[in-house]
Amino acid sequence: MLLQQFTRAFHTTRLVFAGAEKSALAALRKKTGYTFANCKKALEMHNNDINLAEKWLNEQAQSLGWSKATKLAERATAQGLVGVLIHGNIGAMVEVNCETDFVARNEHFKNFVDHVSRICAKYTETTDFDGDLWKLGFEADALKNLRTTDGKTLGDHLALLIGAVGENASIKRAICFKTSNDMQLAGYAHPTSTTTTVTENTTQIGKYGTIVAFRGTGLDEELQKNICQHIVGLNPVKIGEEGKDKPVANKDDETCLIHQEYLLDSERTVGEVLKENNVAIIDYQRYECGEATKNERLEQAELSN
Repeated sequence: MLLQQFTRAFHTTRLVFAGAEKSALAALRKKTGYTFANCKKALEMHNNDINLAEKWLNEQAQSLGWSKATKLAERATAQGLVGVLIHGNIGAMVEVNCETDFVARNEHFKNFVDHVSRICAKYTETTDFDGDLWKLGFEADALKNLRTTDGKTLGDHLALLIGAVGENASIKRAICFKTSNDMQLAGYAHPTSTTTTVTENTTQIGKYGTIVAFRGTGLDEELQKNICQHIVGLNPVKIGEEGKDKPVANKDDETCLIHQEYLLDSERTVGEVLKENNVAIIDYQRYECGEATKNERLEQAELSN
């Protein structure tokens, strides 16, 4: 009888322990996204302490990521995504590149685009400025040196991403806006899974993106969305100024925003739509994933001369 009770108690304890171990393994995998084998090894090494196991996994991943990043650094990153984040009077748009479209569709990669967008927005939030509009562009090196909430740099997090996806990746550029007074920001990414202009504090992700600074009394969400879509679709070179910039003869060749045929109504120009709604576009920025930056175009021009 005593032997049976001991055997039953031992068996129950073993089941409880196995259940706790399985639960810790599932929690660690869900939290970190690392493989089953690596999570299991980390828990075994740290007596099922999830926090210690996670710390060890991140250290290993960081080391592996930097190693992979160094090895893959020369490989071209022509694919990727654009992220657009609007949070009140702050806007951030980033471009993150990778080698293949397959990785660009990976959730790890999308989460990283969101992470970079939020770090840029956080930096913008702490910036003081005079006037109605502040705008700052970042290139790759400056972006990689930005500090994140865990004390590491975006470069460190990029190395972790490279280790996770197994191919080269890069943070190409970013542009940040901050407004005051009566100026408003709107953003849009295409293609997007959302049907609204901007879901507040949610990073929109696509192959194209834009941020637009508006001023006016007739602003509404639908108009902002439509103007953003127009800029993404027709790629104007500049806003234009009435009386100074003349429309070109062939409307299909028009690159001045206010003289372009409105995307949703070819009978009117963008300038006419803005005037009807008592709205003005103060500034905008458009990104297309993979396009050459201004500095890259200048370098190419110098090499060709």
